[in-house]
Amino acid sequence: MASSLAPIVAGGFEGVAQTTPAGYLFYVGTYTNKTSKGIYAYRLESKTGELTSLGCMAETPNPTYLALSANHRFLYAVNEEGNYKGMHSGAVSAFSIDHMSGHLTPLNEQPSGGSGPCHLAVDHTGSALFVANYGSGSAASFHLSRNGEVSAPVSQFQYTGHGFNPKRQERPHAHCTTVSPNNHFVYVNDLGLDKIHIYRLDPATAKLTLNDPPYWESKPGAGPRHLAFHPKHKVVYCVNEMGSTVDVLDWNSKTGALTTIQNISTLPADFHGESTGAEVRVDSTGRFVYASNRGHNSIAMFSADSDGKLTSIGYAMTPGAEPRDFNLDPTGHWVLVGNQNIGTMSMFRRDPSSGKLAEGGQTVEIDQAVAILFV
Repeated sequence: MASSLAPIVAGGFEGVAQTTPAGYLFYVGTYTNKTSKGIYAYRLESKTGELTSLGCMAETPNPTYLALSANHRFLYAVNEEGNYKGMHSGAVSAFSIDHMSGHLTPLNEQPSGGSGPCHLAVDHTGSALFVANYGSGSAASFHLSRNGEVSAPVSQFQYTGHGFNPKRQERPHAHCTTVSPNNHFVYVNDLGLDKIHIYRLDPATAKLTLNDPPYWESKPGAGPRHLAFHPKHKVVYCVNEMGSTVDVLDWNSKTGALTTIQNISTLPADFHGESTGAEVRVDSTGRFVYASNRGHNSIAMFSADSDGKLTSIGYAMTPGAEPRDFNLDPTGHWVLVGNQNIGTMSMFRRDPSSGKLAEGGQTVEIDQAVAILFV
């Protein structure tokens, strides 16, 4: 059966999304300490917003973040554990994708190089993979073979020290790995140290070397969590977990340096409860940026000017607690949200012209949804 390709930018990464007459294929990663078993597949019919569940495609422990290979043939997942095969480590799992059925075939798995891996990313050539280990406060890089398998760690970095908040930043907590658009740099968000570590990348070997400058530093106690590049400008957006803010950063594509140009709250001025930031996404045009709030239980909406600076355009309240990950569909007309603590995944209609989100989409039951990836 013939298939077509459509452009997609999600979280600052541009590629292609596979579509069939049945709609766009996407996967949901979950925590598996309750009823979920692993990675689930769905199809979205973009014209109607109808979701079709394809079931559990891979039974694997705590696949809490997912990444796609550059050629869209393989899917990678972290296994957020601390005792993989008796080691003080989690794991990385590799799968091949059947685009028609959604079925995932296991290829191999490797120790992640530290405990509690929570995020991973693939470089733009498809030959290198990077993992952030939250529990041990470390990061690692891996080489990817042509058949999609993951090598043993090529580079490993163990961070030391503590941050401003004695409860949340008692030690390093690596939370995100992000590859620059020119494929020259890898950025590792460290929530525990209020830093983004910067590395130079050799794609051929997947080896990382410390950059000069070696890091960017946030406001004390902000907790830089996730990162997204603007699709057109040399601008990066960093959502801060504890600060409930977004830092808008100038990106120097030659030196890798990040420089703060704006810090903006993800919460309304009249909100005084507890809330933490989780995910940040940029739409394909670069005109709108979104960030999730756990506690306020909303998606903060921003417009971006020609310099990448943000202006709040409102809040879309989610129907459940802990809206952790969310993602735009390939057409930009829908936003899917994983409501981790109430066992649902919900949808918003999105107006591509105004950037505003509105209720009206389908809600499906899925326990502890924490990662959403379109293929």
